[in-house]
Amino acid sequence: MENEILREHEVRVQKVQKLRESGVLPYAYRFDRTHEIGEALEQFDKLVADKTVVRVAGRLLSRREHGKTCFGNIADGSGKIQLYVRKDMLNGSPPTAYRLPLTGDQPPTTADGGVRIADSGERTAEMTSFDVFLLADIGDFIGVAGELMTTKTGEKTVLVKELEFLSKSFHPLPEKFHGLTDVEARYRQRYVDLIANPEVKSIFVRRAKIISLIRRYLDSKGFTEVETPVLQPVYGGAAAHPFTTHYEALDQNMFLRISDELYLKRLIVGGMDKVYEFGRDFRNEGLDRTHNPEFTQLELYEAYRDYNDMMTLVEELFRLIALELYGKTEIIYEGKTLDFGKPWRRLEFVPALAEKLGADPLALGQESLRKLCARFGIEAALDTPKGKLLDKLFSELIQDHLEEPTFVMNHPKITTPLAKQHRSNPELVERFEPVVCGMELGNAFSELNDPAEQSARFKELMAANEEFATFDADYVLALEYGMPPCGGLGIGIDRLTMLFTGHNTIREVILFPQLRAVSSE
Repeated sequence: MENEILREHEVRVQKVQKLRESGVLPYAYRFDRTHEIGEALEQFDKLVADKTVVRVAGRLLSRREHGKTCFGNIADGSGKIQLYVRKDMLNGSPPTAYRLPLTGDQPPTTADGGVRIADSGERTAEMTSFDVFLLADIGDFIGVAGELMTTKTGEKTVLVKELEFLSKSFHPLPEKFHGLTDVEARYRQRYVDLIANPEVKSIFVRRAKIISLIRRYLDSKGFTEVETPVLQPVYGGAAAHPFTTHYEALDQNMFLRISDELYLKRLIVGGMDKVYEFGRDFRNEGLDRTHNPEFTQLELYEAYRDYNDMMTLVEELFRLIALELYGKTEIIYEGKTLDFGKPWRRLEFVPALAEKLGADPLALGQESLRKLCARFGIEAALDTPKGKLLDKLFSELIQDHLEEPTFVMNHPKITTPLAKQHRSNPELVERFEPVVCGMELGNAFSELNDPAEQSARFKELMAANEEFATFDADYVLALEYGMPPCGGLGIGIDRLTMLFTGHNTIREVILFPQLRAVSSE
């Protein structure tokens, strides 16, 4: 198989050389299109009636030779169309501006349109536009001009009058009927995946539309889109292991942000009452079905609001996305019908977990919680903090089994250092997580704005040797200048795209997911 690939590559290299020797440029500078292929197909009847000459271009997907007649298909980003190429109807030579300039004593173009080129000083060769098409391989880019027609079989077709070679592909495309199916290869060579599996492109078109819809919604609500630092001297806003780098100009170690939160809330302090950011965040942790070390997150903060307002915002936003993408509030995900037109279910963290455990989880100590984890087959190290044990138990026993859109709310205070204490229970915080089909899609708080309490919580976590505990003195200083009541929300864009495109792995919705390097051995 490898030898066949090498032979195919060599044959294509030789074709490029043949084009060059015949004065034809194998890699064009540009091609003037009158239409994208999709536009030509949409306007087909009118263009046929008006006998309009269209100029379209794209990648050659197929070619069938019948003597002096050929059929083929080309595709661009908008669609594909058939070509009908007849030697007697095709202009003789490639356009002058497209050919390599003649040099020295090379003879001029022949009477029938061929390009006469000296070959080793003994004989001449001629290259017509039809010859150029015959040298094209599947995967090459070509441009054509001609009128549109319908074949006897009803196929919408370009009757080619002019043809230009635009770019050579040295590698054959994946086999027509099976495409590129190796999952690892698809992610590693996403460019081939997009060629071989056109449905993949629709995922990322839809992802872009989701982001556009969110942006439009927030802009209409008076939010301002902002940008905050990716390189930070103190990481924070979540419990995660950071990527570390070194800032040469400052001679200082820095961290790639794990969250946008603390900088966005500084802007609330500064009087920007409604802010949001689509941020690239980085967590130096594992890879699995719903996690990638580099991911996209929407974070937004609104002054004078609380987590109840954030729940309303989430319901409105998901309803809007469903309607815009599907024309209705119901979608199907993993065989389940989800209706975003209805209010989401509210589920209290502590009572739900107490029911599963048969005991009040807040009254249990670290060792008791660890033994419960062992009983339910949940891995937990001896030094796992109490807050993380509670999260593990809830995720495994409850969250993974939630199907309908649900707000998991009012988490134990010990799990969440940046959320405001619950107004009716000091052991809890005003926090919720939107969960759909067992997948956590985000996080939201009534934001803690008491600088003394925030400082105490930072110190408490550090004293407890929480793995990722940090003390952000500048953030505490910002709070000392006064932050109004505030509601905050983070939503994972990758997981949101999984939900609204029907995929159950995050790598399908990231164009270039992180992969282990291929060994050179």
